[in-house]
Amino acid sequence: MKGKRRKIGFRYAWDGLKEIASTESNFQLHLISTVIVIFFGIIIGLSNVEWAIIMLTIGLVLITEMINSSIEKVMDYVQPEIHPAVKHIKDVSAGAVLIAAIIAVVVGIMIFVPRIIELM
Repeated sequence: MKGKRRKIGFRYAWDGLKEIASTESNFQLHLISTVIVIFFGIIIGLSNVEWAIIMLTIGLVLITEMINSSIEKVMDYVQPEIHPAVKHIKDVSAGAVLIAAIIAVVVGIMIFVPRIIELM
């Protein structure tokens, strides 16, 4: 019975990933950025530590975007009309994604720029 529950839980999680990837344009943009970063990481030949940092940073951005999207959906469901409290909640949630994205850019610059300079 336990194994069946895990399969069901995994299926729901997979469905959630498919849903956000197919409906949320910001998440799609983050996925495209992920593919580009991975492509250039392979070309440049990142070290294992650099890959770990890049993957954790990518995960941070994707996770915050998923949480932000979930919060937005819940707030739209709970309070369909415009409300100052809902705006505040959505703004703070979007701000978390912005911070994660800025961190990702800084990490990318710190890792990729020195490697690119080495190749020149």
